[in-house]
Amino acid sequence: MTDLDRLLENWESVYKKGLLTFWLLLLLDEKPSYPYEMSAEVTRLSEGMISADGNSIYRAVSRFEEMRLVASESGESKLGPPRKYYRLTDDGRELLQRFIERNILIFQHPAVAERIQHVLQNGGNDGK
Repeated sequence: MTDLDRLLENWESVYKKGLLTFWLLLLLDEKPSYPYEMSAEVTRLSEGMISADGNSIYRAVSRFEEMRLVASESGESKLGPPRKYYRLTDDGRELLQRFIERNILIFQHPAVAERIQHVLQNGGNDGK
């Protein structure tokens, strides 16, 4: 593994930890879910770049519940005991919206999008 590979892994590790909250709130905006279900969906939607086991997600949504970003209720399970389903609260939805406006939509701004395309097309090298 090269130094560059290690730097990339470290950067992605920090980046991914911060984005887990985004992915979870995004999923809960669609429908109430339980942690194991969220785990599989986060991995699928992020194309394998973000993954967390059900226990990690349970701890995260429990913290979100303490912050009143999500609420929970017991629901039926086809297999085994009832499951705890989490849903986004109005505060959680507003927080998600603000985060998207401030941190996600910036990538659609023409000046940023052009720079991203430049890096992808030219490797960031402008011929100098």
